[in-house]
Amino acid sequence: MKIPARRADTLHHDVWLPPETRRVRQEVREFAEAVLRPVAHRLNNTPESVESFPHEVFRQMADAGLYRIPFAADVGGRGLEFPTLATMVTLEELAYFSPGLTSALYDGQAILVGKTLERAQEPLRSRYLSALVRGEFVGSFATSEPEASTDLSAAAMQTVAVPVEGGYSLTGGKRWITNSVVARYILVLARTEARLSMFLIGMDSPGVSVGKPDLKMGNHAQLTADVRFEQVFVPADHVVGIPGNGLKVALGALAMGRMGIGAIGVAMAQSAFDFAAAYISERKVFGKPIAAFQHWQFTFAEHAINIENARNLYLKAAYRFDTEGESEVEGAMAKFYGSRLAVDVARDAIQACGAYGFVRELSATGQSFPLESIYRDAKIGEIYEGTNEIQRWIIARHIFGRDLVG
Repeated sequence: MKIPARRADTLHHDVWLPPETRRVRQEVREFAEAVLRPVAHRLNNTPESVESFPHEVFRQMADAGLYRIPFAADVGGRGLEFPTLATMVTLEELAYFSPGLTSALYDGQAILVGKTLERAQEPLRSRYLSALVRGEFVGSFATSEPEASTDLSAAAMQTVAVPVEGGYSLTGGKRWITNSVVARYILVLARTEARLSMFLIGMDSPGVSVGKPDLKMGNHAQLTADVRFEQVFVPADHVVGIPGNGLKVALGALAMGRMGIGAIGVAMAQSAFDFAAAYISERKVFGKPIAAFQHWQFTFAEHAINIENARNLYLKAAYRFDTEGESEVEGAMAKFYGSRLAVDVARDAIQACGAYGFVRELSATGQSFPLESIYRDAKIGEIYEGTNEIQRWIIARHIFGRDLVG
């Protein structure tokens, strides 16, 4: 089967986007076509291991200047007028081929690590964010714990940093930590007395240990593992932002990450949609193409509408963030809608394609097929960086107010 046409090129038009953002989308699409398409099947289906981390792709992304897109010129970034919009379309274009890699090497690296370092004080910000923009290290962002993930309150947090001479002694454990098995630095949210603080720690610091990569249902290219800290010394000047203000720092990055998950969801939905639409236009049953049956015409028409709505949601969230510095409710809507849509479209795409949707590789011909991995990868979008139930709660709070919702 030939490469499916990109249906978004005829169904969606970036007529409202600034020329700057449209140029970034085209640039990243060309990169993704050249670099990710040839290796996407391997990236999406290779079981997790330290050896499987895509160092070469990471280097190519850095060399192409993709890590410059979200950031200001003073740290080596592009200094775009609408950096969040550009970041979100970058996520969509990369995730069209490999959502797991995109989640690890762009959402995790550029947004969660990068946007947290952007809030750091000098000289921490200039030193480490500039290095990240140049692609000099892989970083990790660690908030979740075995018993604390959705609830990031000080009461739930078991990782504790105790003041000592010259800084802090940090002890505890983090779980589901992206890139930790290969990271050079890690951002760690920990309890300091009754509040939370964010710390930057070198992974080679005494007392830091990392487990083996988790074996997951999907997102195989996103390596996660447990990280343990045993009385790790952190210099006082490696607190990111103000001590005791770590939750605000973390939530700022997570808010952008959530609209990013919406963009990745759109990418998966679009990729599944494109493959299935092409397949059922050619595959015949009872003497006519599957797409000639009204059931599938209506199903795919509805999905086209929903993909358009999901894309516009994340773009609106990003635009408002760029122009007003706030888009909590739009980000929650984008995350919820885009991640759920990816699951729905992937499921229907598999159903429409039958066994050719369900298969990963066809042994008789050596052909590979994408829908099986998209379906597996899509599910985590409804869970990580704030479950979709939490997104509903955020939206409800904007409807009814904190007094009723909490």
